[in-house]
Amino acid sequence: MVNTLYRPGPASGPVPDSKVRDGSRSNPDRKEAILDEAIRLFADRGYAEADLQVLADRLDIGKGTLYRHFGSKEKLFLAAADRVMRRIHEHITAVTAPVADPLERIETGIHAYFRYFADHPESVEMLIQERALFRDRKRPTYFVHREANLDRWRSLYREMIEAGRVRDIPVEQILDTMGDLLYGAMFVGYLVGRREEPAAVATRIINIVFGGILTDGEKAARQGAGKARRASGRKKA
Repeated sequence: MVNTLYRPGPASGPVPDSKVRDGSRSNPDRKEAILDEAIRLFADRGYAEADLQVLADRLDIGKGTLYRHFGSKEKLFLAAADRVMRRIHEHITAVTAPVADPLERIETGIHAYFRYFADHPESVEMLIQERALFRDRKRPTYFVHREANLDRWRSLYREMIEAGRVRDIPVEQILDTMGDLLYGAMFVGYLVGRREEPAAVATRIINIVFGGILTDGEKAARQGAGKARRASGRKKA
């Protein structure tokens, strides 16, 4: 599957020998350098058309080195997809950590999420390919990492519910709804080629989720109608 959406930047050319072969670098560093270049290759050419010899040439290493580190093309691809999600969560953590107010931290996290994927379209392409090509996996990499990183957001929502800043809704419902909104907006925006600025997407979602679409008057009217229906039901019973 050759990608027609992702547009790579100028070819980076082979990574200098010192970046990959330098014996002073640890194996984890070497693997990360391989994964970074693999992400670009897979996103550009698609899994089927990605040639590991091309990857080895770009890195100025032997093809056997790739198999020594990852075992197979499939394992390399899945490791690259995992690298994509580690990087997005590391980015969001770094951006939100200095923000003290929990509500502002959530806003900052939403902005960081859309900004990251806008700056790294190859990451979106990797997640799309994984979902399309490895449907037999129990859970896609995106959702494995999402579940692993929910505890801090879960704590923030609980803190705000206890402080009376957020409605007393089951926290898992809030997390699932927010997660679905962000995930859907990110993928749809990429697939249809929207040119909307990531800050505008984030602000639109924040405004609707935090403020809702109903006016205070409409909310009061709906609450009144609901009470009337319940009272009528009790009388009939």
